[in-house]
Amino acid sequence: MAVREARVSDAAEIAAMVREHAAHEGALEHCHFDERAARAALFGDAPTLRAFVAFTEDDPDVSAGCMLWYATYSSWAAVPGAWVEDLYVRPAYRRTGLGRQLLDALRARVEGRVEWDVHVTNDAASQFYRRLGAVPVTDWTKFRWQR
Repeated sequence: MAVREARVSDAAEIAAMVREHAAHEGALEHCHFDERAARAALFGDAPTLRAFVAFTEDDPDVSAGCMLWYATYSSWAAVPGAWVEDLYVRPAYRRTGLGRQLLDALRARVEGRVEWDVHVTNDAASQFYRRLGAVPVTDWTKFRWQR
């Protein structure tokens, strides 16, 4: 598998994978991310997201997975970090090391902490992240304020 930074030409596939991820989580009706949103967030005048895409070695035109993330900063640790908004590997490519490759690509760029959410019902993802050495954050409660 090969992992690289996303290009404008990847916007439609990234949007498709985000929607597949939402469907996998049973939340497609809440997902409004489409190609237009991908282009604006990743490649617009003021990008708010970054992405990696993964391809098979056999066919570099087939998207196997993606990870969307954005920069964060810890004032206490005084180092930049990253928040992983989406990490999705298409079912045919799971258990091939691709999820780890995507996370490794981000870890290579980020000095501080890398954080993300896992839905409480997604046991497979929780087990995968634990195998990588990640641990759940239990001493903070996430709050959300949205319009």
